[in-house]
Amino acid sequence: MRNELSSARITRRLGDAPRARGCQTGESCPDVFELSDGNFAVIGIEATALLDPQLPPDAARADFERIVVIDRDTLIRAKRDIPDA
Repeated sequence: MRNELSSARITRRLGDAPRARGCQTGESCPDVFELSDGNFAVIGIEATALLDPQLPPDAARADFERIVVIDRDTLIRAKRDIPDA
């Protein structure tokens, strides 16, 4: 998948823009995007070091993957735009 990302482009935002969710300063503006290849990209707080030790035994993370946290409101507002299939 990592090599496939080089051709992926952001096609649309899911949910409301950060400004509509109260982000005025640019200091913390999580966001969710759909990509041209059907995958999703997330802007959030990098929390790999904090959360990696807490992953359940059946979860795996490659060395090039990161755990990113977004707030609940961002994901709930994005939900309406996430396709069912």
